[in-house]
Amino acid sequence: MLTGLTIVFIGGDARQIEIINKCIELDATVKVVGFDLTDPPLTGVLHKKLMPSLLFDADVIVLPVIGCDDQGVIGAPFSGEDIVMTKEIFAAIKEGAQVYTGMAKSLLKRMAVEFGFNLIELLERDDVAIYNSIPTAEGALMMAIQHTDITIHGSTCIVLGLGRTGFTLAQTLQGLGATVKVGVRREDQVARAVQMGWKPFVTTDLAAYTGEIDLIFNTIPTMIVTAQIISKLPRSAVIIDLASAPGGTDFRFAEKRGIKALLAPGLPGIVAPKTAGIIMANTICQSISEEFHLRGDEM
Repeated sequence: MLTGLTIVFIGGDARQIEIINKCIELDATVKVVGFDLTDPPLTGVLHKKLMPSLLFDADVIVLPVIGCDDQGVIGAPFSGEDIVMTKEIFAAIKEGAQVYTGMAKSLLKRMAVEFGFNLIELLERDDVAIYNSIPTAEGALMMAIQHTDITIHGSTCIVLGLGRTGFTLAQTLQGLGATVKVGVRREDQVARAVQMGWKPFVTTDLAAYTGEIDLIFNTIPTMIVTAQIISKLPRSAVIIDLASAPGGTDFRFAEKRGIKALLAPGLPGIVAPKTAGIIMANTICQSISEEFHLRGDEM
C-alpha cells in the first residue's frame, strides 16, 4: 500500500491514467496537473495548477514517458493549455523526492543534479523495456500492413538493431512467415541471430542487403538509413523507423526518391495505451513501495 504518500502527476497521455488509477487503489494521495479533459473525468484525485507550492510536500512526482523537452514543455493531451516546468518549479521539488519518467532529456537530468531529486528513467530498466517491446512490435506490424500491398508472410524484412525491441520484432516477423535479416554490431548478437534462424549482417554493411527488401524496421537512434542506402532500395520498399525522434533515417531523401518512410516512436502509447500503462503502473508502484519501505526501515 502507498498510504500516507503524496504523488503528483504532471501531464501525460492515456498511459498515465492507468498509473493514476493504480496509485489510487493503493491509497496514495494523488494530485494531478493537466488532466482536466479526460473522458470520463478522473475520480479520487485533486486537480491542481502547476506552481511551486504543489511540489513542496510531494513524495513522488510522475512525469510523462518523455518527461519534458529541453525548454521544459511537457506533453499534456488532456489539458487545454501548455504545461511548462520552469527552474522555479524544479527548485520546489524537495531533495530526495522520487521523480519518475520514461526517458529524460538533458534539461531534466541537469535539474535532478542541481536540486538533488532522484530521477528514475523507467525505460532504462530491462523489464519495462522488454514488456514495452511487445506493443511496439505489434504497432510496427500494424503500420507495415497499412502501408504495404503485400503480406508479411513471404516478405523480406530487415530489422536494424537487436536490442530489446529489435529482438521482439524480429521474432514476431519470423512467426508470421517473413524472411528476417538483422543488422547487428556485436559477435554475441550474430550468434543469437543465427540461433534464432535469422540472417545476421554487420550494420555497416547494410548497403549490400538492400536490393530485394520489402520492409526495413530501424530501432537504432543514429543516422543509419542514409541517402546512400535509400538510393539502393526498391521503390516499393517501406521504412518504419522506431527510434526516438528524429530517428535514424534520411526522411528528406526518402520523400524525394518516392520511398515511404515513417517515423513511429512511442508506439506503445498509441496502439496499446492500457497495456503500456499497466506495465508502467506496476513498475512505478513496486518501486515506490520498495523505496519508502526501505526508508521506513532505516528510521
